[in-house]
Amino acid sequence: MDRDKILLTPGPLTTTLRTKLAMLKDWGSWDADFNAVTASVRSSLLSIIHGHDSHVVVPLQGSGTFSVEAAVATVVPQDGHVLVLDNGAYCKRAARLTTLMGRRCTLMPFDEAAQVSPAALADRLAQDSSITHVILIHCETGAGVLNPLQEIADVCASHGKGLLVDAMSSFAALEIDARKIRFDALVAASGKCLEGVPGMGFVFIRRAILESCAGRSQSLAMDLYDQYAYMEKTTQWRFTPPTHVVVALAEAIAQFEEEGGQPARLARYISNYNTLITGMAKLGFKPFLDPAIQAPIIVTFHAPLDSRYDFKTFYMAARERGFVLYPGKLTTVETFRVGCIGAIGPRVIEQAVQAIAGALQDMGISSATPA
Repeated sequence: MDRDKILLTPGPLTTTLRTKLAMLKDWGSWDADFNAVTASVRSSLLSIIHGHDSHVVVPLQGSGTFSVEAAVATVVPQDGHVLVLDNGAYCKRAARLTTLMGRRCTLMPFDEAAQVSPAALADRLAQDSSITHVILIHCETGAGVLNPLQEIADVCASHGKGLLVDAMSSFAALEIDARKIRFDALVAASGKCLEGVPGMGFVFIRRAILESCAGRSQSLAMDLYDQYAYMEKTTQWRFTPPTHVVVALAEAIAQFEEEGGQPARLARYISNYNTLITGMAKLGFKPFLDPAIQAPIIVTFHAPLDSRYDFKTFYMAARERGFVLYPGKLTTVETFRVGCIGAIGPRVIEQAVQAIAGALQDMGISSATPA
């Protein structure tokens, strides 16, 4: 097959030719033209959440996890106590990095096939006044659960607690309106639903808490307050920026806006999701989650019961047909995941289902019915 393989993953993901071509030019990191691109990207990001009045946005080199770690270290004081609402692998990662940042951290576990509970959070906050901040993963892509951001934010606000949101896999696809939702920090990245390339995260920080963040971070490179202050003063990044990633993101944002912004992006992803669910059901595959709590970002499917099924073989057979799948992230059930995001539409999803059918045929599996 002469085209690039389609990445049915939650990032990196398939990008357009326009986005790829944007990376063919070299940029000086202190050059006025590049600084203008950075400023444009920051302004566009704030517009997506209607956050110009309430928040600032701070870009940071590295993967999205870099920015989650930076947000915790910058926003949570050294003597803070963070409660992580845990219904999946990325929640547990957030808890681990919080602990490594030297902050007190408590996990509040929920079933990985269920949403986190605002009512249970309210009870917990009423019982433990030492908790200062809550971390929520908006779309927990371990299983694909969409967690109730508005309701969790309302509980945190009513109890006077700070909220840090990992919106890595939801930002720019699912609605997030800073005029309605109160959060101290919200983290996303270039290589997800904006359909840029990986290499840059960004953190929205509430203006009301910004000055209190000065001097909190124990890291030089990941101090978001210093990064913000330096950018405001000079228009430049403190340290060598991922120039090609930034200009690719600027081009991806231009296409996002041309498509119709967040509502249009969500509509395309929902169409991809519906096409995927319908096609996979015909092969016998069963989704892991109840549709009521499933985000149209990435879908977890039960592995076939057939003893001939082996994920690595299945993966390679689909890959040879031009589609890259994602392994399962659950601890108790054998699954695999298929992403609905990226610069793809329903026709590509139909082709992916055909490739999966061919992979099953190669393995001698007539039905994908799970245990």
